[in-house]
Amino acid sequence: MNGRFLTTHTGSLPRPPHLRDALVAREAGIPVDEQRLRSQVAGSVHEIVRLQREAGVDVLNDGEQGKISYSTYVKDRLTGFNGESRAPSGGGSRDMEDHPEWAKRWLEMVGRAALKRPACNGPVALADPEAVERDIAALKAAASESDQLFMSAASPGVIAVFFGNDYYPSHEAFVAALADAMRHEYRTIIDAGITLQVDCPDLAMSRHSSFADKSVEEFRRALRVNIEALNSALTGVPPQRVRIHVCWGNYAGPHTYDIPLREIVEILFEANAAGLSVEGANPRHAHEFAVFDEVKLPDGKYLIPGVVDSTTNYVEHPELVAQRIVNYAQRVGRDNVMAGSDCGFATSAPMEMVVPSVVWAKLKAMAEGAAIASSRLWP
Repeated sequence: MNGRFLTTHTGSLPRPPHLRDALVAREAGIPVDEQRLRSQVAGSVHEIVRLQREAGVDVLNDGEQGKISYSTYVKDRLTGFNGESRAPSGGGSRDMEDHPEWAKRWLEMVGRAALKRPACNGPVALADPEAVERDIAALKAAASESDQLFMSAASPGVIAVFFGNDYYPSHEAFVAALADAMRHEYRTIIDAGITLQVDCPDLAMSRHSSFADKSVEEFRRALRVNIEALNSALTGVPPQRVRIHVCWGNYAGPHTYDIPLREIVEILFEANAAGLSVEGANPRHAHEFAVFDEVKLPDGKYLIPGVVDSTTNYVEHPELVAQRIVNYAQRVGRDNVMAGSDCGFATSAPMEMVVPSVVWAKLKAMAEGAAIASSRLWP
């Protein structure tokens, strides 16, 4: 019991321009001084930790400062990704078809990000075991012993969304191989005493792209395949050391085909993770706290609902944040809720929808709202 609501976020935070430019250059194949880049990452992590503390974030991280994006960074750490680059599986979301003017605007923004997504064309295996250790070292150097820390890593399922498979005979075989390869990263984070957050947007987002023409039951079966692969990678890991993040795509678009949380939440609880981070602030999912009027939170699980949106430059009022936290706490218990963000604020280095000063204002409003909610639900 904490005696108050803790705050956290989903992972990625704005990178300073010089670091962003260096990461983008490396992604484009332009030679960069790797030692200088590592120094820039370390310095940026120090600053990002300081800013999180100042904003009132309790469970903080490295802001994913050294990653080009939350999912595609893995191509630089694993073997097997030298195939032809192509768009994510499914080609886009169904709301793009209904709203082509919005789709054009969004795809122009995504195109400017220029992230490489080479298909898998060979055996997937760990290629750079020291990369995650560098991430951990940078975070621990910036943090104090009293800081509560988490670190994010891509799930097997979301990697399969963003990288085509030209090698394995089936999706099941592909995600199983990805799970084997990612096991080292997951375990290294946990062994360092840091909470592992596995980013699993595939468990919701792919419904309106890869599975747009499939039934809900077919999608639910696919979720179980991806969760089984993840659980294989987490065999023997205490669930309390792990949380997963699930979202419907971090973009300010129509989202009219998002699958309701109610349709998938009980499957999400099958993951070997105590924490479940979901969207709860944006206009398409802010109502879904009511799901827990009929769905019981399993023992040993806790929720990290988004109480601030990650795609708009509105700063939520602390009273609204408090209302959102209380809505969840009244349904699942005050000790089972941690305040968070809907998604990351800079899920890829080249693309930030929310300007940095607003990000910090949002996180500060989240902390203030959590304090208000705590005063209402703790004597």
